[in-house]
Amino acid sequence: MQRLAEVWGLVLAGGKSSRMGQDKGLLHYHQKPQRTHIFETLQQIVPATFMSLRSDQDEEISNPQCHIYDENLFKGPFNGLLSAHHKFPEVAWLVIACDLPLMNLEGIQFLLEHRNPDAVATAFTRTDSDLPEPLAAIWEPKGLKLAEVYLKTSESSCPRKFLLNHNCDCISTLSNEWLENANSPEDYEKLRTKLSNF
Repeated sequence: MQRLAEVWGLVLAGGKSSRMGQDKGLLHYHQKPQRTHIFETLQQIVPATFMSLRSDQDEEISNPQCHIYDENLFKGPFNGLLSAHHKFPEVAWLVIACDLPLMNLEGIQFLLEHRNPDAVATAFTRTDSDLPEPLAAIWEPKGLKLAEVYLKTSESSCPRKFLLNHNCDCISTLSNEWLENANSPEDYEKLRTKLSNF
């Protein structure tokens, strides 16, 4: 019988943030950099948490062992996902992107409670869509191993397309706000205002 993979946390914060014009992980929504906020939230519910970063990004967490730097072998989010998989290949990764400022402890716990280890991944969907959100998901080791094979022959490096064509278990979110992302200065101001009204 195959051993169930332990779930660790991964904050994806290595993107170039070209539309935002500044590092999205360093924006403040909760009185601290967003990547630090998500990191600390994940730490509350999983035994280990890491931050996925580019090698040229400033270190904000004092312990460098909590960072996994991109290997730059793949394009897009798979760069961070597979860099983490290569470092710890037996781990299932609970992945949260740093541009989801309304994702909270309740949402992350809900995802963890509905994990399906028999799928390649367990991913949130919006209540009005059946499209998986690959950056608010639990990626199983076998799923990431399969993704690496997939990327060698596929023209697309989009993790959503991979999940749509493989055995992904989709979980409808309790709140679509959990999946609202901030990719532009306008998004940032809108979501910061929304948080201030909570």
